[in-house]
Amino acid sequence: MRPLKIVVLIKQVPDTRHVGPDAMKPDGTVNRGKLDTVFNPDDLHALELALNLKDRVPETEVTVMTMGPRRAADIIRDSFYRGADNGIMISDKRFGGADTLATSYTLVKAIQKLPAYDIIMGGRQAIDGDTAQVGPQCAEKLNIPQVTYVEEVISITNDEVVAKRRLSKGVETVSSPLPCLMTVHGASPACRSKEAKRVMKYKYARTNSEIRRNDEFMKELHAKRPYLTIPEWGVEDIDAEVTKIGLPGSPTKVKSVESIVLTASEAKVLSESDSDIEGMIKELIEHHTIG
Repeated sequence: MRPLKIVVLIKQVPDTRHVGPDAMKPDGTVNRGKLDTVFNPDDLHALELALNLKDRVPETEVTVMTMGPRRAADIIRDSFYRGADNGIMISDKRFGGADTLATSYTLVKAIQKLPAYDIIMGGRQAIDGDTAQVGPQCAEKLNIPQVTYVEEVISITNDEVVAKRRLSKGVETVSSPLPCLMTVHGASPACRSKEAKRVMKYKYARTNSEIRRNDEFMKELHAKRPYLTIPEWGVEDIDAEVTKIGLPGSPTKVKSVESIVLTASEAKVLSESDSDIEGMIKELIEHHTIG
């Protein structure tokens, strides 16, 4: 089995557990500067699936790629700590406000700059949009097969991958030729922890824009250790058309975002008797909560 080239699409997202009144800008885009951020949960599952393949196939290379503001480089470093080999930061103010169409266009233009890839992976969806559209759109634009809702890679050869998909009513085993794109389900194994040795190795990894002009220590360190420099690509670097990126390339407009807190109007205490449980199920069915 030859070594694989795997690209994992990752995203830094707002922490949706703490959405305040200033979460939106007047133009309908997310005010990311006012929100705490986290590594998108499904993308961590995708990273673990890629690292699992790296464990199984010697010399496999895992490259993470993210599009976002400069601080999104934090999740590239996080990926290094967990086992990723390379990282690419796609950052330019002109990318701001992108919907799924503009985002997938930007990511595809960046992917096409890579010399080769066998599998592109990403989380099933991001928690800030919940659209699950970016992965499939990337596959369509790249004209490669896609396998969604992946839970496990059962086997892989030089030309084909066999994967298990987690669907709402069961599982499905499918095969796909390589190269292909996979979106990974949250039911797949959780991502491994950060390794202390890798944290020590990559803790000074930075993009060029993160290094202050007068920081001679960081400049000298990066000159001695080139692997610490995270490539940072802008609009011109990926040859993107400005009419297809950011707000100009985004036909989708978000009207508003609200933080909704669910409260219970009443509570019921049930015993362990069969009659109480049966009554609860009937009530849930009548109110179309289940069934």
